[in-house]
Amino acid sequence: MTATGGAAMTPALPAVEHVWVVEATYAADAAERRPQFRAEHLARIVELKAAGTLIEAGAFDDLSSSLVLVRGDSEQAVLEVCRADVYYVNGVWTGLRARPFGRVA
Repeated sequence: MTATGGAAMTPALPAVEHVWVVEATYAADAAERRPQFRAEHLARIVELKAAGTLIEAGAFDDLSSSLVLVRGDSEQAVLEVCRADVYYVNGVWTGLRARPFGRVA
Protein backbone atom coordinates (compact mmCIF):
# COMPACT_ATOMS: atom_id res chain seq x y z
CA MET A 1 0.00 0.00 0.00
CA THR A 2 1.13 3.55 -0.70
CA ALA A 3 0.76 6.48 1.72
CA THR A 4 -2.49 7.39 -0.07
CA GLY A 5 -3.95 3.92 0.37
CA GLY A 6 -3.45 2.68 -3.22
CA ALA A 7 -1.58 -0.46 -4.20
CA ALA A 8 2.16 0.01 -4.73
CA MET A 9 3.21 -0.33 -8.36
CA THR A 10 6.16 -2.55 -9.17
CA PRO A 11 8.37 -0.86 -11.74
CA ALA A 12 8.64 -2.71 -15.02
CA LEU A 13 11.94 -4.46 -15.55
CA PRO A 14 13.90 -3.58 -18.67
CA ALA A 15 13.90 -6.09 -21.48
CA VAL A 16 16.91 -8.36 -21.84
CA GLU A 17 18.01 -9.21 -25.37
CA HIS A 18 19.98 -12.42 -25.78
CA VAL A 19 22.94 -11.70 -28.03
CA TRP A 20 26.51 -12.95 -28.41
CA VAL A 21 29.81 -11.38 -27.43
CA VAL A 22 32.61 -12.47 -29.71
CA GLU A 23 36.20 -11.91 -28.68
CA ALA A 24 38.51 -11.84 -31.67
CA THR A 25 42.19 -12.27 -30.81
CA TYR A 26 44.71 -10.30 -32.86
CA ALA A 27 47.83 -11.81 -34.43
CA ALA A 28 51.15 -10.77 -32.91
CA ASP A 29 51.88 -8.63 -36.01
CA ALA A 30 48.38 -7.11 -36.22
CA ALA A 31 49.66 -3.53 -35.82
CA GLU A 32 51.62 -3.91 -39.06
CA ARG A 33 49.07 -6.00 -41.01
CA ARG A 34 45.80 -4.39 -39.97
CA PRO A 35 46.07 -1.05 -41.84
CA GLN A 36 45.81 -2.59 -45.32
CA PHE A 37 42.48 -4.24 -44.45
CA ARG A 38 41.04 -1.61 -42.09
CA ALA A 39 38.87 0.34 -44.58
CA GLU A 40 37.17 -2.83 -45.84
CA HIS A 41 36.72 -4.11 -42.28
CA LEU A 42 35.13 -0.86 -41.08
CA ALA A 43 32.85 -0.63 -44.11
CA ARG A 44 31.55 -4.12 -43.32
CA ILE A 45 31.00 -3.16 -39.68
CA VAL A 46 28.86 -0.22 -40.82
CA GLU A 47 26.84 -2.52 -43.14
CA LEU A 48 26.26 -5.13 -40.43
CA LYS A 49 25.18 -2.46 -37.94
CA ALA A 50 22.74 -0.99 -40.49
CA ALA A 51 21.31 -4.48 -41.08
CA GLY A 52 20.82 -4.98 -37.33
CA THR A 53 23.15 -7.98 -37.18
CA LEU A 54 25.90 -6.21 -35.30
CA ILE A 55 25.25 -4.09 -32.22
CA GLU A 56 28.71 -2.83 -31.41
CA ALA A 57 32.34 -3.53 -32.23
CA GLY A 58 35.69 -2.23 -31.18
CA ALA A 59 39.27 -3.11 -30.34
CA PHE A 60 41.20 -2.78 -27.14
CA ASP A 61 43.85 -0.07 -27.44
CA ASP A 62 46.65 -2.60 -26.92
CA LEU A 63 45.42 -4.66 -29.93
CA SER A 64 45.16 -7.78 -27.81
CA SER A 65 41.62 -8.42 -29.06
CA SER A 66 38.36 -6.95 -30.30
CA LEU A 67 34.89 -7.35 -28.86
CA VAL A 68 31.90 -7.68 -31.17
CA LEU A 69 28.27 -7.80 -30.00
CA VAL A 70 26.29 -9.81 -32.54
CA ARG A 71 22.67 -10.86 -32.92
CA GLY A 72 22.33 -14.45 -34.06
CA ASP A 73 20.43 -17.67 -33.52
CA SER A 74 23.44 -19.73 -32.48
CA GLU A 75 27.12 -19.63 -31.63
CA GLN A 76 27.89 -21.14 -35.02
CA ALA A 77 25.92 -18.41 -36.82
CA VAL A 78 27.71 -15.54 -35.08
CA LEU A 79 31.11 -17.15 -35.55
CA GLU A 80 30.36 -17.44 -39.27
CA VAL A 81 29.70 -13.68 -39.38
CA CYS A 82 33.10 -13.06 -37.83
CA ARG A 83 34.92 -15.68 -39.92
CA ALA A 84 33.73 -13.86 -43.05
CA ASP A 85 35.44 -10.65 -41.92
CA VAL A 86 38.51 -9.54 -43.87
CA TYR A 87 40.52 -9.47 -40.63
CA TYR A 88 39.88 -13.16 -39.98
CA VAL A 89 40.24 -14.20 -43.63
CA ASN A 90 43.65 -12.51 -43.81
CA GLY A 91 45.01 -13.57 -40.42
CA VAL A 92 44.74 -10.25 -38.60
CA TRP A 93 42.37 -11.99 -36.21
CA THR A 94 43.68 -15.42 -35.28
CA GLY A 95 41.07 -16.68 -32.85
CA LEU A 96 37.37 -16.26 -32.11
CA ARG A 97 35.45 -17.03 -28.94
CA ALA A 98 31.67 -16.52 -28.67
CA ARG A 99 29.72 -16.32 -25.43
CA PRO A 100 26.00 -15.74 -24.87
CA PHE A 101 25.24 -12.37 -23.32
CA GLY A 102 22.12 -10.82 -21.81
CA ARG A 103 22.01 -7.24 -23.10
CA VAL A 104 19.76 -4.88 -21.16
CA ALA A 105 17.71 -3.07 -23.78
